[in-house]
Amino acid sequence: MDPMRVLAEEIGFFTRAQARSAGYADRDVTRMVRQRLWRRFRRGYYTFTDLWDAMDPVGRHRVRSRAVLDSLGDRVALSHVSGVVEHGVDVWDVDLTRVHVTRLDGGPGRIEGDVVHHEGFCAQDEVLVRNGRLVLPPDRCVLEAGSRTDNERALVMMDSLLRGGLVEHAELFARFELMARWPYVQHLHVVVRMADGRAESVGESRGRYLFWRHGLPAPELQYAVRDSDGVLVATTDWGWPGHGVLGEFDGRTKYGRLLRPGQDPGSVVFAEKQREDLAREVSGMGMIRLVWSDYDRPGSTVTRVRRALRLTG
Repeated sequence: MDPMRVLAEEIGFFTRAQARSAGYADRDVTRMVRQRLWRRFRRGYYTFTDLWDAMDPVGRHRVRSRAVLDSLGDRVALSHVSGVVEHGVDVWDVDLTRVHVTRLDGGPGRIEGDVVHHEGFCAQDEVLVRNGRLVLPPDRCVLEAGSRTDNERALVMMDSLLRGGLVEHAELFARFELMARWPYVQHLHVVVRMADGRAESVGESRGRYLFWRHGLPAPELQYAVRDSDGVLVATTDWGWPGHGVLGEFDGRTKYGRLLRPGQDPGSVVFAEKQREDLAREVSGMGMIRLVWSDYDRPGSTVTRVRRALRLTG
């Protein structure tokens, strides 16, 4: 196998210097790029076009970040949204066009091409090694990334951080208190308190934010529906037992998670429908379902939820 292919598949990229060492002259590199067999994604760094095209924006950002660290060495650590991605925390609709690093060598903050260099104090024990790469702690990365975006996007990251077991809520809150006077951080004081790892997806976190933002009652998360013998028959994303309503978020990725090897997607949807019918039958409660597009029309969605909960005003 082409050694460049091995590198691209193992670490995400290869350099022009590595291509030369493998026998590729500069004209060969140029030809491979022109023929769209290779993709140059930053100066001196390449991957195979088919591998690049198969990545989502998060995957591409991860590769860019690792290339930046390869270029800058131990003078920097991944931070902000780039640290969030490296730690495997979910992001939604955040800017991934530039890689964010924090200087460890006292260098100045600046934007340089596709890299944002941040100044910031880092204690020695704050610089972690993950997958062989320097990165700041996950809770700090989430708070710094959240500080540069709005509260809904920040809550998505915080819920994912807790869901992944990277920190406990008390640790996240303690980190926030340490950073509360840092620039741009103070607006996170509400969503830090709201953060809850029981929200199992981006869609569920966005639903929680929608309910809070529009003054709807906060649901119980991962609401357990049990029969008269106390046997668990279903767990729903949200539950408003005082209002007699169950809630679910339906995203395509949800069904993908439920698929077993060789299982037909249609059978998963059918099984979910059976689960919903059983939950309603056993609990005697109604059901409301939200999908991605509902978040694009919050006014009508809030009206639907309010009607289901039998709220007035």
